[in-house]
Amino acid sequence: MKLLVVQQKMIGDVLVSSLLCEHLKKHIPYGEVHYLVNEHTLAVVEENPFIDKMVLFKKEYKNSKVSFYRFLKSISEERYNAVIDIYGKLESNLITLFSGAEIKISYPKWHSKFIYTHLVPIRSRQRGSTRTTIDDRLGLLSPLIPQLSDLERRPKIYLTKSEITEVGAFLNKKGIKAAQPIIMLGILGSCETKTYPPPYMAQVIDMVADKTTAVLLFNYIPSQAREARSIYELCLKKTQKKIAFETFAPSLRKFLALLYNCDCLIGNEGGSVNMAKALNIPTFSIFSPWIDKIGWHTYGDSKNIAVHVGDYYTEKLNELSKKEIKKQTPRLYQLFEPSLFEKELMGFLETEIFPDQ
Repeated sequence: MKLLVVQQKMIGDVLVSSLLCEHLKKHIPYGEVHYLVNEHTLAVVEENPFIDKMVLFKKEYKNSKVSFYRFLKSISEERYNAVIDIYGKLESNLITLFSGAEIKISYPKWHSKFIYTHLVPIRSRQRGSTRTTIDDRLGLLSPLIPQLSDLERRPKIYLTKSEITEVGAFLNKKGIKAAQPIIMLGILGSCETKTYPPPYMAQVIDMVADKTTAVLLFNYIPSQAREARSIYELCLKKTQKKIAFETFAPSLRKFLALLYNCDCLIGNEGGSVNMAKALNIPTFSIFSPWIDKIGWHTYGDSKNIAVHVGDYYTEKLNELSKKEIKKQTPRLYQLFEPSLFEKELMGFLETEIFPDQ
């Protein structure tokens, strides 16, 4: 039985959805599991033992109808028995259609429901609910696996020994010893509306630096150096001395190995937080006002803390629709001052990271 899972979204989505591949392989051991993702997200699922083949959706397929058609033909030639389309947009609709699979699974959408043999609705999340986006994804397995015997709900990232060894040597070369505590700081979100205001982020970094003796690393890529430097300049001088600004990873796989060596990650909720969780690294995440905390704050415990402006201004957010919240994100971010969650942040550091300091 040949199975295809389609998830053409961002890194966090691709990582979370890799759980479906794991469950398919565990429950249908004779099945051949393929995972279709955007090529720039490949790093988070490389070396995954539950994926038999990676199918990469390349940028050229978006820019050329001829290239996309050739890709669709290659999908058809695979002769899949079942396709699980998590993405659910035009590209994946066509991929599913061209697959010719007998079983086609996705979420119900009025414009594409005729393509699929099984539609699995997403149950709405109300305040106080414990249902997460992981539950929504696992629900798509129900037509193939009516009852999951394995309750694994945490995706994993798999690093090789050589990758871990290489980053250890890299840190040593930068003057960071293995015994030193290291904190990774997710200073930038994937877009402006997912990025905690730089002046506030600098205050958070100052709080962390004042509390610990850890080396502080900034998570950024070379193209974000200007934005990263501006946050660095907003920090106190004594904080800057603890920041190893030039110690950053040039690729996503190297970042994962670097993160593996850290004691925790603190910063904007997003892909880096999901990667840290998949590596079993403690996280303190700051949610954007318009992101669903109930759905994305997975494994909420003392090891994984998350804060949202709605935790402190519940009534204000309850008065707004989701569309209005997104539109008013800049204003809501300004309300979300670091002092509101200082107690939670200090508690996280004291209990999970540096209990003896």
